[in-house]
Amino acid sequence: MYQLSHYWNRFFINIPLTKLTFLIFVGLVLFGTAHASTPKASLDRPILIVGDSLSSEYGIKRQSGWVQLLRNRLAEQYPEPPEVINASISGDTTSGGVTRLPALLKEHNPGLVIIELGGNDALRGLALDMTRNNLTRMVELSQKAGALTIVTGIQIPANYGPAYTEAFRSLYPEIAAATNSVLVPFLLAGLETDRNLFIEDGIHPSEQAQPILLENVWPAVQSALPAATP
Repeated sequence: MYQLSHYWNRFFINIPLTKLTFLIFVGLVLFGTAHASTPKASLDRPILIVGDSLSSEYGIKRQSGWVQLLRNRLAEQYPEPPEVINASISGDTTSGGVTRLPALLKEHNPGLVIIELGGNDALRGLALDMTRNNLTRMVELSQKAGALTIVTGIQIPANYGPAYTEAFRSLYPEIAAATNSVLVPFLLAGLETDRNLFIEDGIHPSEQAQPILLENVWPAVQSALPAATP
């Protein structure tokens, strides 16, 4: 830490004050311009969630999942919040998602699509290339329909082997970067060390875990929507 701080101190000391002021000014202008030009989803169009059991309230009380908590959060933030359509199906794979997505896009015309799929692909040992192609295709179909896209990262246990585990983990940031999608790095972040945050099967998050899932997803959703009115 000392060496890093020392490096930055030397870097700034060697720049004349007028030039440093100019560089800071340019940086702030570019930062503000980039944020101002970031596309936002219209609040008049629904948010569509295409996922599996992690989003379909598997094994927990109805209306207690993170999707319902997202509805509640949006209602707190916006006088007229966007509708949230949960098209998640327990056990679904990316092949199922890419097959049913065109009809969902046509029916609901969403402004924002959240894609939460891939975990069942890994559990079934399906080819990574197929999962990648399906997720990429889902993003492309959504964007072609005029929607912004969020990809939620999933990770699998290490007992699948280090090579497959790492390749699967890397899948989501790579797809998000390649398609200009917003990334949720890991949907289940924060649940790794507490067995009580899962139902009896040890796989699906419990009702107590749902607020954590919402907090993992919320920054991505918030970045894709217009700023809330104070």
